[in-house]
Amino acid sequence: MTTQTTSARPGFVWALPAAVFFALFAIVPLIMVAVLSFMSWDGISPPEFVGTDNWSRLADDPVMLDSVWLTLLLTALGVALQTPLSILLGVWAAGHQRNRAVLSVIYFIPLLLSATAVSVLWRALLDPNFGIPADATWLFGDGNLFGEQATAIGVLAFVSTWQFTPFHTLIYQGAARAVPQVLYQAAEVDGAGRYRQFFHITLPQLRTAMITSMILMTVGGLTTFETVLILTQGGPGTDTTISAYYMYDKAFKSFDYGTGSAIALALVVAATVISLIVVRVSGYDKMRSSMEGVS
Repeated sequence: MTTQTTSARPGFVWALPAAVFFALFAIVPLIMVAVLSFMSWDGISPPEFVGTDNWSRLADDPVMLDSVWLTLLLTALGVALQTPLSILLGVWAAGHQRNRAVLSVIYFIPLLLSATAVSVLWRALLDPNFGIPADATWLFGDGNLFGEQATAIGVLAFVSTWQFTPFHTLIYQGAARAVPQVLYQAAEVDGAGRYRQFFHITLPQLRTAMITSMILMTVGGLTTFETVLILTQGGPGTDTTISAYYMYDKAFKSFDYGTGSAIALALVVAATVISLIVVRVSGYDKMRSSMEGVS
């Protein structure tokens, strides 16, 4: 007679504190924002129901339409720049090179800083009067990188890449260390060099981490705010006014909380839809852990 030991799954009561916390600070505020998006409210007088007027004005607002394209552009630039850098640095950091640990710690310093601190730092470094451009006019011209749309967008993409690449590097570092060494040993026996091992073993094994990282990059790009607020304030003019900053401008500068809530809700829906599309197209929802079922 054999006895089979089974481990019961934790009951719902264990998840109740987290569920209550998530409901109070995520679900309830989201519902309130959704309701407020159909209201006209200046923050002082009682809210007034206006139906879909806020949404109609946004659909005809050229600044809002431009902000959508700018948001998508910055998000795409973030993914295009951070993904290859993060993969290369993550795979390198997962190795056993000399001084690797020290160099990794130095490189991960931006990860310890807040978005506000990073933005203030680069605003000072790129100041056209007292920063690096003022001493390198041969490279930066008049030094005003925030005076043109193209250069301002380039600065925003660069600062975001400098700050968030270390975070995604950690994701790839962990994934690279989880690749079975027996695969590399077998490849060496077959005569595969370092580059072939990278493209035929490492990259395929990083697929799950890559999808996770890209989803985080996409959501982060759609909700970027502090960097634009401190570096460009949506300027010059409205050339760097992304959707999240336009939400802030409408709600907290123009005191139009109804329109601001509509923009916020649209961002939540867009981030959710794009994430679901990435998950579905990539097949991430069908992936299973190699440890699944292990007791």
